[in-house]
Amino acid sequence: MSRIADLRKEYMKETLSEHDVDRDPFQQFGKWWTEALESGIEEANAMTLATATPEGMPTARIVLIKGYDRNGFVFFTNYESRKGKELLENPHACLLFFWSALERQVRIEGICEKVSEEESDNYFHSRPEGSRIGAWVSPQSQVIGGREVLDEKLNQISVQYADGAIPRPPHWGGYVVVPRVIEFWQGRPSRLHDRIRYRLDASGSWKIERLAP
Repeated sequence: MSRIADLRKEYMKETLSEHDVDRDPFQQFGKWWTEALESGIEEANAMTLATATPEGMPTARIVLIKGYDRNGFVFFTNYESRKGKELLENPHACLLFFWSALERQVRIEGICEKVSEEESDNYFHSRPEGSRIGAWVSPQSQVIGGREVLDEKLNQISVQYADGAIPRPPHWGGYVVVPRVIEFWQGRPSRLHDRIRYRLDASGSWKIERLAP
């Protein structure tokens, strides 16, 4: 059996240069996003979301990106969950994509804001019926007495909305992470990886910088 410390991989696939990347970080993300989808990576839309309490205690979990544009990167969740409560008190957040098959990471740092009620409604009503019911069933992040608590609530909500007209819960909706930093990481041999960072400066322009690996 291999020791944990002996597990390693040499990264050999691609390079990343500050002279070749798009001057616009959203265009650069779009290029990598398309390549991730075309590569057949399973759940390329999965990203780690890191939040923190006002005291700086961090937590992280996987969420799914549901859209992006020049305004930022969007995901949906329960506003009363642990991440929702932390974002209410400390809106600073970090997203991380890891596309192992492409030997790439994208890290996004910024401020998290709620999307509009209309955007949350539109996305909620596009979800499968089971997911819409589930948003009512789960008191996310709260301690419950057992699985039967969820089963009983599921039966109740299923009967209540048997006609399929399921409204969006007031405690459920979207967030957008408005980026201030976007870093693109490409694995390279000997752990001398390429790291290109876009940083929003005081004038509102994106500055491109190479970071040491």
